[in-house]
Amino acid sequence: MNAIISASALAGELAGERPPVLLDVRWQLSLAKAAGEPPFDGRAAYEAGHIPGAVFVDLDRELAGEPGERGRHPLPGLAEFGAVMRRAGVSAGRPVVVYDGGQGWAAARAWWMLRWTGHPDVRVLDGGLPSWQGPLSQEVPHPEEGDFRPVPGPGLLDADGAAALARSGVLFDARAAERYRGDVEPIDRVGGHIPGAVSAPTTENVTADGHFLPAEELRARFEALGASEGTEVGVYCGSGVSGAHEVLALAVAGIPAALYVGSWSEWSSDPKRPVAVGPDPQ
Repeated sequence: MNAIISASALAGELAGERPPVLLDVRWQLSLAKAAGEPPFDGRAAYEAGHIPGAVFVDLDRELAGEPGERGRHPLPGLAEFGAVMRRAGVSAGRPVVVYDGGQGWAAARAWWMLRWTGHPDVRVLDGGLPSWQGPLSQEVPHPEEGDFRPVPGPGLLDADGAAALARSGVLFDARAAERYRGDVEPIDRVGGHIPGAVSAPTTENVTADGHFLPAEELRARFEALGASEGTEVGVYCGSGVSGAHEVLALAVAGIPAALYVGSWSEWSSDPKRPVAVGPDPQ
């Protein structure tokens, strides 16, 4: 099963006899609040115009728990997540397509959570809303409640698991290279990276317009960074959002990977955990 879908293919499926459930997860990592500016409002963007039939899902409130020691975007409770998905019309036997404003991070977070909890058919709209050529709607749908019941599976790392994987396999750091090196850290307590992690900015997995690179190019990139056949792979980022996008890119390349959801926001909150700085993994 492909992990992504083109806008033209999505238009065809939406017009078919078995259209997918469509989720709009527009979100932005914003430092506007610190500057005294209003933060990005995904729901307002959704209400101003969305792909017809799409249901809005709020990343901060519905795809994450309360920020704290577990990180800025820890996992929500399974019961709460399942209720949100069922209200959005998600059922185990019906495909789901997720999109966001084009960056792909938020859509990937929803994709990863649904896949991790057992949904068999979830894809991300490649290029997000900007790739959609059809009409937009301001009508808010009220879908029939779905039957999806989340059951956690493999693919989730905690802090200890991430540290171990950085030694036994390959752990990718999906943040910008300057945050990996510790040159700057605009959000978390301290800059740097998990010792042994390899810098692999998720921004390098896509083209200038936000579409994923071809699968063979992605595979070559990840293999050059150490994800050879048979190697266990994990990913982390700042708070488990852009890291989900890297897990998605790895899936496009045919490489399974686990996600450390707590990521740097959890790791760096504990002064007892070691921190590496500079361009080298160690």
